Amino acid sequence: MDTRLRNTSRPAVLIADDDDDLRDLMKFGLEASGYRVLSAADGVTALQIVHREPPGLIVLDVVMPAADGLSVCFQLRDDPRTAQIPVLMLSGRSRTCDVELGYTIGADDYMAKPFGLAALTRRVDWLMQSSGY
Repeated sequence: MDTRLRNTSRPAVLIADDDDDLRDLMKFGLEASGYRVLSAADGVTALQIVHREPPGLIVLDVVMPAADGLSVCFQLRDDPRTAQIPVLMLSGRSRTCDVELGYTIGADDYMAKPFGLAALTRRVDWLMQSSGY
């Protein structure tokens, strides 16, 4: 059986990125892999979505308007209702200190931009499996 289409009851993936084209591309790739995708263009909207419909995983850009990804991740980790949701941070910043900051704030994984859809899907699959989905 094609594992990309096997489970339509998978938890949603929330993509929070202010780059419309990249957000749409990630949504397309994850939906093609069988994920249901929610999306937000800024950190405030991402937090609203998380509290309305908690996703199984959050793909979170570091640099966004209204609330950056680091502050969103910090708020997620500080709230018992959202503290266990896996967070995959995305950033054009790939220096060691930037990556370490993402992990220190609470990211479960960190990907530097640019990246390929296959790499993104592998990371999402791995994080979902690691968290019991």
